Amino acid sequence: MTSFIIKSHVDRLPAPSWNPYQDSETDCTFCRIVRNELPAFKVFEDDNILAILDILPLRKGHTLVIPKVHYSRLSELPPDYAAASGQAVSKVAHALTEALGNTALNVVCNQEYAQAVPHVHYHIIPAPTFDSLPECSTSQRISDSTIPPTRREMHQREFESREELNENEGELLAQRIRRSLVRL
Repeated sequence: MTSFIIKSHVDRLPAPSWNPYQDSETDCTFCRIVRNELPAFKVFEDDNILAILDILPLRKGHTLVIPKVHYSRLSELPPDYAAASGQAVSKVAHALTEALGNTALNVVCNQEYAQAVPHVHYHIIPAPTFDSLPECSTSQRISDSTIPPTRREMHQREFESREELNENEGELLAQRIRRSLVRL
């Protein structure tokens, strides 16, 4: 599964509202979000970490956990920020599972390869559920008498159905996740 996700990012176009190819703190998309220069659906924030909904989610609830300091490589992240990132990933993952009612997750952190924004960040991606799969086209419909789609087919359909996060849906989902965090 993880290799499929990584491969899917290789030629991924950035969201229209982002310019992820900047590599300085001044121009970095995530640094600009941290400084409130760009909008984001924030689900968690403390002195060291910010967690936001991904603007081009692989699945509903796809969340990014971002250290508030600019480092492009995880291998260079100072230990205190690495520890704070781990704690935030755990908190946000727990809140996300409560908000979505789905305990299956992937947690991914890329370094250079498949890294759309050159700033350390963790992806928390809810696993698919059969009721959340995109509809097949008429020619692809599976009749009751045939075999269900393979995992690879499920992932391919999910990837092809991705679209930019809707503002209303994003805010409602961010509120649900934040409410789950408050209960922790």
